[in-house]
Amino acid sequence: MIPSHQILLEQVRPIWISVEDIVEHNVERTLKAFTHSGLSTADLMGTTGYGYDDRGRAILDTIVAQIMGSENALVRSQWVSGTHALNTVLQALAPQMRTLWIASGPVYDTMETVLFDRSHPLSLASRSVAIAYMKQDVAGKPLWDGESAPDAVYIQRSRGYQFRDSWGRAEIEPLIDQAHRRGALVVVDNCYGEFTDQSEPGDWGADLTVGSLMKNPGAGIVPTGAYVAGTSALCRLVADQLFAPGIGSEVGPSGPYQRLIAQGWFMAPHIVGEAVMGAIYASALFEAAGFKVNPGPMTPRNDIVTAIQMHSARQVEIFCAAIQKHSPVDAMAAPTPWAMPGYEDPIIMAAGGFVSGASLELSADAPMRAPYWVYLQGGLNRWHTIIAARAALEALIAAD
Repeated sequence: MIPSHQILLEQVRPIWISVEDIVEHNVERTLKAFTHSGLSTADLMGTTGYGYDDRGRAILDTIVAQIMGSENALVRSQWVSGTHALNTVLQALAPQMRTLWIASGPVYDTMETVLFDRSHPLSLASRSVAIAYMKQDVAGKPLWDGESAPDAVYIQRSRGYQFRDSWGRAEIEPLIDQAHRRGALVVVDNCYGEFTDQSEPGDWGADLTVGSLMKNPGAGIVPTGAYVAGTSALCRLVADQLFAPGIGSEVGPSGPYQRLIAQGWFMAPHIVGEAVMGAIYASALFEAAGFKVNPGPMTPRNDIVTAIQMHSARQVEIFCAAIQKHSPVDAMAAPTPWAMPGYEDPIIMAAGGFVSGASLELSADAPMRAPYWVYLQGGLNRWHTIIAARAALEALIAAD
């Protein structure tokens, strides 16, 4: 039996109010960053070639630094993904980083090669960086080993394909404080987490915060790119790694993307709020239908992802097919598991959005492995998420 729509709305609307409070705060601080920046129409036209003297790009870096609670930032379309930006950051730190501790448990599949694959000459392990996972207590919080410390600590905010809670300020800020007391830098993978709280990892003390523009900050309209925010010295180092030593942040043509990137950042607080509110409803819907969900509908959100445990591989396929069928683009496509580069297991993806791979648009994906968690994320407005989630549940019940 499909849970009543009206009953679920009565259940989630009080929770939506708390999300709207976060949206209001984030819209206000984002607007302040824009209005104080001096951004003009001419700054949105973009540049070509080397991208020298790109005033709009420089202003956008300043805007994003303020939004992210950091001293400086790099916002570049030359990054093709969050993994690409994270690799740039870690490679930039590698010469001065002999030890790296990972605080949040197993990393996302695409980061495995970047970090651990000794057969790849460009992985961190091949560059003689000693990488270790921090021990965790029964609650999943990292434990410090005596007084020892690494050169850097890596924190993945979202769960990826792991069976843990995503992290927010309560989990990350004390960890940053502990790392800094021991002289370690902290890098936060902020993907899927931007604007779900009233502050960002830079406000919590992170030395570098990294994210993809095809996720939260892109608001579903930015076609490519990523950002890095942090101290000015580290941002210069990252820019030199991305482009070339001594050139760094002075180059990087913004091309046709400048207006979209700026507009995406401005719209993002509202769109992320819509995604979170849709996710809360989806969580309540599937929990009421007897499925295990994480997070539950009453749990505060630290990212835009809802994990729903299916009972079989076939149910994963049915779920993803229903989400695809209720997508604005490629609704006629049939999601099929495939050997996606960077992943250990076949991956199935429902992603009928206007920007390929834009996870703030409604999408669902899963590794085809037990215990069959499928990850529902995004939704440019809550009602699209609600319609698609109910259709997915109907399809599962019909096939049962």
